[in-house]
Amino acid sequence: MTVAVGAGIDERPTRAHPLLTLLRRPEVGALVAAVAIFLFFSLSTQAFLTPAGISTWLYSASLFGIMAVAVALLMIGGEFDLSAGAMTGTTGLIVGVVTTQWELNIWLALVLALAVALLIGAGNAWVVMKTGLPSFIVTLAAFFILQGCNLALTKLFTGSVAIQGMGAVPGFDQVKVFFGSSFPFLGMDVKISIVWWIALTALATWVLLRTRPGNWIFAVGGQVTSSRQVGVPVFKIKLGLFMTTAGAGWLVGMLQLFDVSTVQATTGVGQEFIYIICAVVGGCLLTGGYGSAIGAALGALIYGMTLQGIVFAQWDNNWLKAFLGGMLLLAVLVNLLVRRQSGVRA
Repeated sequence: MTVAVGAGIDERPTRAHPLLTLLRRPEVGALVAAVAIFLFFSLSTQAFLTPAGISTWLYSASLFGIMAVAVALLMIGGEFDLSAGAMTGTTGLIVGVVTTQWELNIWLALVLALAVALLIGAGNAWVVMKTGLPSFIVTLAAFFILQGCNLALTKLFTGSVAIQGMGAVPGFDQVKVFFGSSFPFLGMDVKISIVWWIALTALATWVLLRTRPGNWIFAVGGQVTSSRQVGVPVFKIKLGLFMTTAGAGWLVGMLQLFDVSTVQATTGVGQEFIYIICAVVGGCLLTGGYGSAIGAALGALIYGMTLQGIVFAQWDNNWLKAFLGGMLLLAVLVNLLVRRQSGVRA
């Protein structure tokens, strides 16, 4: 008895079309939008492409981009941090108060502020993981606590809600080199924050795509139960992600403080949603497990270009909020359509 073997059946894996492979990248939509906005404001305004104009919107994008990249990592890991905006103000106020009021060494003040930020980030992670409460609720509570402490304690120690006179603090100029300096490049006055932004985006991309912890971040964001079953250290990963977001808040706080030499108790309040919008526009899913650091950086670039482009075009600034809402909705719809067409599961 002979058994007929089916002929003509090719079991080799089929190669995906290059366009389909490209569409599967989470940052593609943000890249297209960034190019479109760049061309629009370049053609409709005179100041947008001048060296001063480019320096302005790149600086604005860099501050949002540093936080957006950190928030994107956390969102890929399946969590949110609504205290990220207030953290930038908290760390700046800590440095301002302890140096101007208590005359603490400025380098020690930086370390103290960073330690406080990391401790708060670790506390958020611990509460989320140990109680099972949504990170949205936990970090929302942390946001209100930080906002209240920023206002009340700053007024208690200084008699006002702002810290001024940082330029007179011993060692200020030495620290400013790392956080508030600028350098000429192709006719532009490039802020050091732009260098930090590019470097951290590259580092985050390398971690996500080339390291085991990067694979774990995608795993815990997509299927946390399955990740535990295969031995992924879920608690350590989420602890690291929350601390990374807090550390980024410290960095942005220092970049703002040493650039303008002052900080207010309301600094950063309300910007946490902008960070999330930048991450979502860059391809991150609200459900976790999918996203890109480069995409988040592009989302911040879109916001920075739009923020300054509206000013250069002399439009009403209120249009920026309308643009943000429309951009968020469009990004979510485009991401949904692309995933369905390319076969990528949410």
